Amino acid sequence: MSEAPVLFQELPAGNRKLGRVTLNVAATLNSLTLEMVDLLQAQLDAWRDDDSIAAIFIEGAGEKAFCAGGDVQALHKSAVATPGGPCDYAEDFFAREYRMNYTLHTYAKPIICWGHGIVMGGGLGVMAGCSHRVVTEKTRIAMPEVTIALFPDVGGTWFLNHMPGEVGQFLALTGASINATDAIYTGLADRFIASERKPDVLESLLQQHWEATAAGNHALVRHVLRPFAEQSKAQVPDGQVEPHLGVINTLCDGDDIHEIIDNIVSLQTEDPWLAKAGESLAHGSPLAALWIARQLRALRLASLRECFQGEICLVTNIVRHPEFAEGVRALLIDKDRKPSWQYRASRDVPADVLDSFFSAPWDNNPLADL
Repeated sequence: MSEAPVLFQELPAGNRKLGRVTLNVAATLNSLTLEMVDLLQAQLDAWRDDDSIAAIFIEGAGEKAFCAGGDVQALHKSAVATPGGPCDYAEDFFAREYRMNYTLHTYAKPIICWGHGIVMGGGLGVMAGCSHRVVTEKTRIAMPEVTIALFPDVGGTWFLNHMPGEVGQFLALTGASINATDAIYTGLADRFIASERKPDVLESLLQQHWEATAAGNHALVRHVLRPFAEQSKAQVPDGQVEPHLGVINTLCDGDDIHEIIDNIVSLQTEDPWLAKAGESLAHGSPLAALWIARQLRALRLASLRECFQGEICLVTNIVRHPEFAEGVRALLIDKDRKPSWQYRASRDVPADVLDSFFSAPWDNNPLADL
């Protein structure tokens, strides 16, 4: 296979073409770099205006992951190069990644995402923005940014706030892992199709007689995917989120965010999924837990555009702050899993410190024109 980090093909599909996109860095679980973001943006822009392209199919190379997120080590390198000041690579990466995510969310033509394997962070940002999101028996989704002092970005402010009950806040605070059934329940995916049926799905898409309108082609994609989902019902895994909804809502029913954190961390349970979620929050950054909760609360009624504009403000302040660099060091660079967080507990964080992450770090928001 080509060594290009993203592969693009235009496959003859009946009377039109199917654009095929393959994230092609299996060795890094297809983690996104700035180069990959720019390649995706340019191709999406070109195909948007190409009448011969009826629909787009996005997948990841290899069997392990669709996309495990952004290239966090490159972001860490950028952050430590200019501590406390502008981080050119990291800030460019996030601004251009969010613009690409927004393009996906607002794309007129059908985009089918094959969300097989690990889908985390920036990978979830890609999948969530697609119009036809397929998950499989191997799908594993998480946004564990609290463990590296980041937050669920790439549109997380939007899609987490649209989940049932308090699920969005719980997943954001704990980074809990969810599967295909959970993804459909929470609105992150549309259909479950067994991974073995992928070649048949692609072949069926290539055999269609495509319509002249985007609306007609969206209907055609649904018509293609529906029977494969029906045939895959026996392989649908048991979900974790819906059975735990009552407990999740109770844990997140605190007088303030500190009490919610206490509830989750102190929960005594033999349930492995809930226990692991509590441990993740307990080991995460107390400062990050606060900005995660505040971001979700402040933008709970915001538009998609406003969510991305708010996310670029918060993430720019975060990458300029040492907490992020320390979190990445402990988890991904030195891998000692012993981060030295600036505050021992959430109640120790001064109000003005938290406030500072929500003040615009520049005169003009780089996503003001979305």
